[in-house]
Amino acid sequence: MSQEQMSEENSNSNMSEVLTEKAKENSKERKRLKILAFHGYRQNGAVFRAKIGSFRKAVAKYAQLTFLSAPHRVLHEEGAGEEDSRSWWFNAEDNTFSGKCLGGPALGFETTLRVVERAVAEHGPFHGFMGFSQGACLVGLLAAMQQKGYLPYTFNFAIFASGFRSGSMVHKGFYDEEINLPSLHVYGEGDSIIPKEMSESLISLFTKPVVAEHSGGHYVACSGSIKDAYQDFLHDRCQDLLEEEPANILPKEEEDTR
Repeated sequence: MSQEQMSEENSNSNMSEVLTEKAKENSKERKRLKILAFHGYRQNGAVFRAKIGSFRKAVAKYAQLTFLSAPHRVLHEEGAGEEDSRSWWFNAEDNTFSGKCLGGPALGFETTLRVVERAVAEHGPFHGFMGFSQGACLVGLLAAMQQKGYLPYTFNFAIFASGFRSGSMVHKGFYDEEINLPSLHVYGEGDSIIPKEMSESLISLFTKPVVAEHSGGHYVACSGSIKDAYQDFLHDRCQDLLEEEPANILPKEEEDTR
């Protein structure tokens, strides 16, 4: 049996899916950081998990990842029916989403907030949130909402891959103040879907962001200095939590990541 095991739970009421990676029970093993991961547009939790194997391996020493699927199915785009494509919300009346869309609606966003709240209640609390593309946009909105005291839960840090600000009109007011939350922002210089200027606009909201740029495109990079950035950031978050929970939060010394 593999060192890592995955448990899966389905919710019929909102079509959300939660995938939590768990290590074998070991009484000598201390807890890792719990991170809730948000996929990109037209992905789902299982697809996202499969795509970021290098990231999962790189952070396994420090983090236990839980993958949440968005509640809204993408039905009206070519190729969308080939797999279980999901969206956190839609910013066009034809139930599609584009990160470059400005001034559109945020159809289904309230449902997503309820899905996240339930995931936190049932599988959390989580130390941090991590998101890619539309998922990173969502994490940015949640960070802004937390800053304003709008969330019924809390998280202590955020990791963004190809993040950006939402252009939906109803989200504009969330971005009117600085966000005091430890954050790591990773983006590609060659990203044509979410150009780096869009990621930099999100970064400017955070008071002390850690920024890691790579030469690639629209994906979760995890090699060389980018891998080091993830590990250094999570190591620091572990140190932060050690001051608060010295008996509970320590990175594992070793893990079989086969």
